[in-house]
Amino acid sequence: MKNRKRALVLAGTAAALAATLIAAAPAPAAPKVAAVHGGGTIRYPYVPSSHDIRFTVDAEAAPWSRPFPAQGGEQGMPVDARGKVTIYHAMPDENVIAVGEAEVDCLVTGGRTATVTAVVTSSNVGWEGKRIGISVQDGERGGPDRLGFSWGIANVDVQPDGSVSEPRVGTCMAPAPFTEVTKGGFKVTPAPLPPRPSTP
Repeated sequence: MKNRKRALVLAGTAAALAATLIAAAPAPAAPKVAAVHGGGTIRYPYVPSSHDIRFTVDAEAAPWSRPFPAQGGEQGMPVDARGKVTIYHAMPDENVIAVGEAEVDCLVTGGRTATVTAVVTSSNVGWEGKRIGISVQDGERGGPDRLGFSWGIANVDVQPDGSVSEPRVGTCMAPAPFTEVTKGGFKVTPAPLPPRPSTP
């Protein structure tokens, strides 16, 4: 009888210990989501120093959220994203302030660098409907953040007759972050590409 009671006590203790360990085990970590957040003033060498150029970027990955109905129900792309980009460019020499706001449609990260594209939804310079590309580098070891954009020095298509045109920017396409952020900054949260969703 004593042995039976002892066995029951030991079994109860083991069950209680197992329940405690299960309760204390950390929950599985949520998948990391790529993101870029922040804003800053940049130094751009091809305009007078009196110009004030600022960007804000708030973008987060939303994989497979922009389906292509015309492509047989394709679920979208792993780099689909949502968010907003704003641009401000004050030109005192011309007494002009150009502003624009764009809806993010693509985001891809690699280490401390990210590329974002967004379609302009409102502007005072006639850019509505235009896709723009922005690249951001989160500075490290005390170095400055950097930013690049798809107009000004890049994205030129040279025709056979020597004339040039500006082609459309594709999703997640932007040049390297070629300018330095002089005020403010950006935080890049990198994440691996997500798996393709299972088909029903």
